[in-house]
Amino acid sequence: MAKQTFTTGQVLTAAQMTSLQQTAMGGGSTTAKTASYVLVAADAGTVVQMNSASATTITVNTALFAAGDTVQIQNVGAGVCTVTAGTATVSTSAVLALKQYDAGSLYFNSTSAALFFAADAADNTSPLTTKGDLYGFSTVNARIPIGTNNQILTADSAEALGLKWATPATSASGLTLIARTTFSNVASQAFDSVFTTTYSTYLAVIEQIFAATGDDDLHLQLRYAGPSTQTTTYYGSAFASPFSGATFNTQSNNASQLTISTQTGSSTTFGSGHIYFNVVGDASAKPNFRGLYTDKDANQYMFGGQNDTARVYTGFLLKSSSTNITGTVAIYGLAEA
Repeated sequence: MAKQTFTTGQVLTAAQMTSLQQTAMGGGSTTAKTASYVLVAADAGTVVQMNSASATTITVNTALFAAGDTVQIQNVGAGVCTVTAGTATVSTSAVLALKQYDAGSLYFNSTSAALFFAADAADNTSPLTTKGDLYGFSTVNARIPIGTNNQILTADSAEALGLKWATPATSASGLTLIARTTFSNVASQAFDSVFTTTYSTYLAVIEQIFAATGDDDLHLQLRYAGPSTQTTTYYGSAFASPFSGATFNTQSNNASQLTISTQTGSSTTFGSGHIYFNVVGDASAKPNFRGLYTDKDANQYMFGGQNDTARVYTGFLLKSSSTNITGTVAIYGLAEA
């Protein structure tokens, strides 16, 4: 029952005694509300029960309640009901926002200050639903859904819970794998759409390569939009250092291709090496390339050159001088530090 003032010798009815007992046990008469409400003095000792589908507030002002007074607050509606300090002070170790079926008790230390003891039954229910979900918080506990593979948890003040899963930014330095291609018994192998303006330097790693005839020459050509193969204006050379015998050079002078080596390798003693490409994505620059190659007989080739035709190149091609080739090549972008 609401707070009463009794007189000496007053006889209480059975209904009044029952109501007093209910109040003492945390119940008592209920005042139903369906919209935001400002507490009044008559609410002392009662239960104020909010039932609204929309967000509401229950406001607490000063000079209405005496020290020791209590008001029970319940929310049975779907809308969040927030206990709000008006002119009075409301302190709590919990939250003042009550979800549906949450409740709490206002206990007044003085006429202007109250403590709110929240029961918050719904807060004991986990908001997590999926493997990998995390707890987040804004005004109440909430779910941060798991991200996708390889994403990282990132602080973001624009997010409702202050956190989000995000794909990490591309590293400012180091190697980024663009493509890795394995080919078998082909006349030539093109690596298209591997050069862009993203990187100024690209690295092609020839993990292994060989031809049907191990003594075939291994050639390099550039590719551009279409894609088409650049078959003119190659200038460069390859310096060969055999494990035995004299060194020798091969030249490409306004040629249709650049010769990397005079031996490709065989299935049992394949060749391998690497090639660096520069300024291939600049339409006004002439691209250049350089690298090292070891053939089937452990002969070392140091080669380099350029193409004299300036345009945007998007890839390259490897081929032997006569028979088909087999191998694996990986292409990386080399970011600047």
